[in-house]
Amino acid sequence: MSPRELVVLGTASQVPTRHRNHNGYFLRWGSEGFLFDPGEGTQRQMLRAGIAAHDIHRLCVTHFHGDHSLGLAGVIQRINLDRVPHPVTAHYPASGQHFFERLRYATAYRETVRLTEAPVTADGTLATTASYTLETRKLSHPVESYGYRIVEPDSRRMLPGRLAAHGIKGPDVGRLQRDGALHGVTLAQVSEHRPGQRFAFVMDTRLCEGVHALAQDCDLLVIESTFLDEDVRLATDHGHLTAGQAATVARDAGVRHLVLTHFSQRYSDPAQFERQARAAGYEGELTVASDLARVPLPARRT
Repeated sequence: MSPRELVVLGTASQVPTRHRNHNGYFLRWGSEGFLFDPGEGTQRQMLRAGIAAHDIHRLCVTHFHGDHSLGLAGVIQRINLDRVPHPVTAHYPASGQHFFERLRYATAYRETVRLTEAPVTADGTLATTASYTLETRKLSHPVESYGYRIVEPDSRRMLPGRLAAHGIKGPDVGRLQRDGALHGVTLAQVSEHRPGQRFAFVMDTRLCEGVHALAQDCDLLVIESTFLDEDVRLATDHGHLTAGQAATVARDAGVRHLVLTHFSQRYSDPAQFERQARAAGYEGELTVASDLARVPLPARRT
C-alpha cells in the first residue's frame, strides 16, 4: 500500500444510491490517517476498504450537513470500542459545536480514547508536525463550511555524485544536513530542492477565494462537483460546484491530480463529469471518484 494514499469511502451527495454511499474519505499520510466528512455508512465502508479505527488520527469535518457528518457517531464509538492507543483530534466548524456534541454522545458507550475537540473558527493553521502543516480556509455554503489543506515542508535531496566528489560520506552526510555546511562545503552544493507534497479537500461550496487558496499547487485535490455545467444555476443556488468549475479551479491552480466527487443522484453517467472537466481545459491526471477507489498521491515533483 502506498504510504500516501486516498481511499474513497463514499461519493454521493445528499441522497445515496445503489452504487454510491454517503461521503467518506480516508487519507493515509505516512504513519498518520485523516478521515474526512464521514457520512452514514462510513464504518461499514471502512471495513470493506480494509481501514481500521486504529488508522485514524484526525477527524476533519467540513460542515454539519448530514451527508458529511452523520457517520461521526458510529466512527467515534468504534474508535472507543477498539481502544485506539493514540489520541484522536477532531476538527470541525465551531459554529456546529452543538451538532458535534450530539453526534459524539448520540448513544451510551464507554469512552476509552482521548478525543480532543479542536473546532475551527477562522482561516489559518490548525496543526504543525514534522511531516505536515494542516491548514483550513472558509468556503461558501448555506451553513458554515471549511476546506482542509495538508502541506509537507520542503526539503533537500542529497546528490550522491556531488557528495562523492567532495569526499563526504557516512556520518558526515548527516552532519552536513544538520549544520548546513561541512569543511567548507555547503548543503546547496551537494543537494537540490525537494518540494513538499500538497493535498487539499474541498467540499460543499460555491466558487470563492477559499477554494482557490486550498487548491493552489496541489499534488492531489479532492473537490466536489455535485452538478454538471448545464445546471450551474442550481449549483450556485445550493452552494455547490459544477464539474467544469471544479476543473477550471484545478487548471488555474496547477493541480497535478484532480479527484471529482460528491455527485447528485440525478446523474447516471460518470463519464459526463470527465468530459466536462476536460472541456474546461484541465490536462492533468483526472479521477471521477467511485466508492472504494484508491488514489495514490502523485510521485514527488522534481
